[in-house]
Amino acid sequence: MRLSSVLILALAPAASAFAPAQPAARPAVAVPSSSALEMGPPKSDVILSETYGEGSRKYRRTVYTHNEWVKHRSSDRFVRNLASIFNSGVYKSLAKEVLSVTGITTFVVLWNALTGGFTDFDGVQHDALIGALPMLTLPLTPFTLLSPSLGLLLTFRTNQSYGRWDEARKFWGLNINHTRDLNRMATAWYGHDGIPVDPAKRAEDLRQVSLFTWAFVRSMKRHLSPPDEDEDDFIMEINARLSPSQAEAIASAAHRPNRALYDLSVAIDRLPMHFMRKNEINKNLSIFEDTLGGSERLLSSPVPLFYTRHTARFLSTWLLLLPFAMYDPFKGSWNHVAEIPAIALASVFLFGIDELSTQLEEPFTILPMQGFCDKIGANCDEIVSWRGQGLDADDVATRENMAEMAPSR
Repeated sequence: MRLSSVLILALAPAASAFAPAQPAARPAVAVPSSSALEMGPPKSDVILSETYGEGSRKYRRTVYTHNEWVKHRSSDRFVRNLASIFNSGVYKSLAKEVLSVTGITTFVVLWNALTGGFTDFDGVQHDALIGALPMLTLPLTPFTLLSPSLGLLLTFRTNQSYGRWDEARKFWGLNINHTRDLNRMATAWYGHDGIPVDPAKRAEDLRQVSLFTWAFVRSMKRHLSPPDEDEDDFIMEINARLSPSQAEAIASAAHRPNRALYDLSVAIDRLPMHFMRKNEINKNLSIFEDTLGGSERLLSSPVPLFYTRHTARFLSTWLLLLPFAMYDPFKGSWNHVAEIPAIALASVFLFGIDELSTQLEEPFTILPMQGFCDKIGANCDEIVSWRGQGLDADDVATRENMAEMAPSR
């Protein structure tokens, strides 16, 4: 009994290290979810449920600048990452799995000490207290043979999940690029055939193009986000920027991004320019349809469930049975007790690989889509504010440049 008590007391701090902290140990202040861009780990005043699991996903929407890259590749990154291991939201999400494997390992060590003999603190070897029962061990060879197969499964799963995240990020990259392209062409090509341009009408027409460009990407963001996180913010934002009738038309549509894209198409069609130039602008809208459809495909179609389930079952069974096979290899430690932290650490890292894959598999709630929408809106508003075709004929800088480039006669 003395041996069991000592082992349990020794294990308690390590076993609870990856468990979520108890609410009483840290006062919680409720912070409502928002569609605003969140960066970095949750702050100290965030409620407990947002430090790991689903609640922590909003804090993974990072956007890097030069300062973040300097920190990312700094020489102390290894120490910094190791120091924050117990605050990791990924590892906190694995508390049940890690505690299960650690509990089985502890049981194996205690059981085999009772049934196979143990060494006390003075180094004296004692016979088994329950000699009639067998020790619990398994050969290590099956685990050695299955390790490459498990590694391949985890590698493929991680690659597929990262590929989905990368594809989603590229879709939003295309949105950013082609929204700029669309508004640039609309601004530069406004007017044709020397027809005088009314500056007020031009400003209003281009403002509509910019607004509906933003409305499309903002509707797409809402379309790909959980309703309870983004619905209220979406309604508030479109009512603040669009006219009441325009906002109502988008908000009441069964498919909001399609409605916003239709409104954008109408706004482009109303621009006074040659139809071939309109055709060039409308090519961007086809790309928007592609990015929207591709994003819907990623959101509605996970990695085949039979694959992820088999991988999870394989990994769980492998780790739950591993303590029985690793008992003998740790015979060099006192009563094989070193097996407990070793198996716990192995389970953290192996379950962590599967957890990373699961977190990456649905990419949109960890992408900074609100930041993308805000950037697109600001860029488009700036572009359409520039002077375009029909208003630059008397521009002094233009005349001077043309005179400078003209060949001498």
